[in-house]
Amino acid sequence: MTATQSAAPAAPMDSPELRRRDWLTILLIGIVHASSHFFQLVLPSLYVSLGAAFNLDFARLGLLVSVFYVVSGFGQASSGFIVDRIGARPVLWFGLACFVLSGVLIGAANGYAMLFVAAVIGGIGNSVFHPADYSIMNHRISPARLGHAFSTHGLTGNLGWALTPVFITTITLLSNWRVAAFSAAGLVALVLLLTLIGRDLLGGKLPVPSESEREPDARQTPAAPAPAEGVWATLTALLSRPALWGAFLFFGFSSIALSAVQNYTIPLLGELYDLSRVVASSALSGYMVASAVGMAAGGFLVSATPRTEYTVTVALLMAGATLVVLALGLVPPGWAALVVGLAGFCSGVAAPSRDMLVRRVTPKGATGSVYGLVYSGMDVGSALGPLSFGILLDAGMNHGPWIGAGAAFALAAVLAQWIAVQARKTTRPLAVA
Repeated sequence: MTATQSAAPAAPMDSPELRRRDWLTILLIGIVHASSHFFQLVLPSLYVSLGAAFNLDFARLGLLVSVFYVVSGFGQASSGFIVDRIGARPVLWFGLACFVLSGVLIGAANGYAMLFVAAVIGGIGNSVFHPADYSIMNHRISPARLGHAFSTHGLTGNLGWALTPVFITTITLLSNWRVAAFSAAGLVALVLLLTLIGRDLLGGKLPVPSESEREPDARQTPAAPAPAEGVWATLTALLSRPALWGAFLFFGFSSIALSAVQNYTIPLLGELYDLSRVVASSALSGYMVASAVGMAAGGFLVSATPRTEYTVTVALLMAGATLVVLALGLVPPGWAALVVGLAGFCSGVAAPSRDMLVRRVTPKGATGSVYGLVYSGMDVGSALGPLSFGILLDAGMNHGPWIGAGAAFALAAVLAQWIAVQARKTTRPLAVA
């Protein structure tokens, strides 16, 4: 291609119509991602109510969330391949529909078995979002705005987490926990309706420059499904890379820490600092909002240094230390909620640098598959954390969840350094049949 030819697409790539379409797609995917994070905290936000209604201890309540993430982990590891074969849009609709059904089952539950089924269905739905979201962004967003898409994706996810405790607690206090669960299902149903209305933003033919005019990286309509042997060859090649295993473990330990905060901050603030459920719920929401603010701040650090692993390490060690200080009761009760927010800010600062670090070890031609495999580490950690920390609480170890979170953040910080070392060693492209 000549210089004249390569310059030709510049005008249509920056056309007002394309910019409008990009931002509408970014907004819609952001809303979808927020709804997925919102639903992840529905069960934890109902712990107190469900425990009282069905006489459940923390171990059995934690098991529900563990089942949710075990199912999600298995599903996420494979859903990236499914997205590549049938497209992201129908997979995304399936995930949202599963959330709606799960919320309805929680609200109608007559015992633990029904809650268990709801957790399984919710986990199936949760498994599709990262592969589907990133596939849509890579295929539908112009290169000039792809960075904004990734940033918005992360921020809206945290805002979804921040909404859940306040949403569920407020409706529970105004009515009851069943109405709160049905309301959560209704909110996700509204998001599903939005994706149906905006279906053209998520798939179909792009009314923009032809394939020859677009960057070959990923801004194209997905190609025809690859044969089955190509999937297995890609999977084998990916699993042979130590850096991706390190990234898997990194997300696993990070999620163990986050699960302690999400699932047990409300009861811990009540037991250790004598804060009301409303104040404790607000503190958990504050953690998520502060984490989103930290992500925005951390975005500037990504461009400030190429050694993003240093940012990840320092930020996660600070987040872990803050939670340990809380666990030891060294914070005055009036400051406890603010210190929870400080931990959220530190963990959020690490997120953009973390994403850039993982990008460094992602082979070309396997983006969707890598997102599915690596992000399944999140589900593994989120499955192990709630049950393990619930057992500690039932055994009377009230400091356990926050101390465990601090240790998990420290291990993730060490893994960030190891991934960086592997990234410098691994420069060859992925070789598949």
